[in-house]
Order: sequence, then structure tokens, then C-alpha cells
Amino acid sequence: MGAILNTYFNMLLKSLGNTMLLTLLSLVFALVIGLIFALMNVGKNRIFNLIGTIYVDAVRGVPLLVLAFFIYFGMPQGIKSLGFTDFRLTALQAGVIALAMNCGAYMAEIIRAGIESVDKGQMEAARSLGLPYGTSMRRVVLPQAIRTMIPSIINQFIITLKDTSILSAIGFPELTNTGKTVASNTMDLIGTWAVIALFYMVVITLLSKLAKYMERRIKRGAEQY
Repeated sequence: MGAILNTYFNMLLKSLGNTMLLTLLSLVFALVIGLIFALMNVGKNRIFNLIGTIYVDAVRGVPLLVLAFFIYFGMPQGIKSLGFTDFRLTALQAGVIALAMNCGAYMAEIIRAGIESVDKGQMEAARSLGLPYGTSMRRVVLPQAIRTMIPSIINQFIITLKDTSILSAIGFPELTNTGKTVASNTMDLIGTWAVIALFYMVVITLLSKLAKYMERRIKRGAEQY
């Protein structure tokens, strides 16, 4: 284990950086996707409700690995069949799309639950003051909902971070993929995967502590309020 760290520490640290980059990019896009479909689900338009429900159920019903394969291998082939012969996706691009779609479906439910946790009287009061629905949602409901959503969003970040290991199957040089290389070079399977597990454990433990800290702060704020 010590020999692996001495020889491959920089490579593993770089791959951890790739993992964090992939996770952060995916989470940013997932927040946008989640917000769009959450607003569709909480609105009164039945067509938007149906679209939002179909997206969430469909994406959550497909394994992430299958989704990643479809985007990395299937989507370029489909687009090339339309005449765009130069179209291709890098492993990072495909990985971000797959993770963002997958995480976005779960994020939509987190945001929907956060919005619905706000007393309906808040929206009614804002509308009675003459504020449009969109403005009421943006300035009155969402700021209150965010407080309850933050711990769940951090937990989803942790889940997405762990899910990046699946994308080693499409060749993205994240931590698990680098672990395969190190294990192949050293033939020390126990030591290599112990080191990889340690890297994941340190990062995920820190994020878990952050989630618990934020949850305690939110509870204190709610009690004071």
C-alpha cells in the first residue's frame, strides 16, 4: 500500500481531480434539469406534469451504465446516420450527460419535495399582492425551499460522486479507472483497491460531515424562526 502511494500518488490525485470535475459539472447541469422538471411537476399544467413525470420515471428506471453506453456509443452512431459524420463525444462529455440526466431525475424529486414543503399560503399571499406566478416562485417559494433542500442536494452529490466509478466502463480516467491501471501494473489487487477505497472514503466522509453540519444549521435557523 505504501509503495503504491509513493509511486502512483500523483496519478491517483489527478484521477481524483477528474472524478471531482465530473461530479461538479454533472451536479450543475443536474440542478438545472431538476429545477425545470420539478417546476413542471408542481405546476397546474397537466401536459407539463405528464412530461415531468415521464422524464423522472423513465430516467430513474434505466441503469446508469446502460444510459452511459447509450450516450457514448449509441447517440453518436444515431447522429452520424443523419449525415453528421464528424459528430463524436469524449468520455467526459458522455459522462457528464449521463450523470446529469440520471442525477437530474433525482434532483427533480428533491426540488419538488422542497417546494411542496413550503406552506401554500406563501404562494397565495404573493399572488394576492399582484406578483406573477413565476416571480412568486422565484422570490418567495424557492428561497424558503432551498433551506430544506441543501442537505438532500449534498447527499445527492455524494451519490453522484460514487456513481462516477461506473463511467470507468467508457474509459474516462476517473479514480476507479486509474485503479484498474495501477492494479494491472503492480499486480497488487488488495493494496490498490484499498488505496482507491481510502481516497473515496476520505472525500465522501468530508462531504457527509458537511451535509450533517448544514442540516444542523438549518434546524437551528428554523427553531430561531
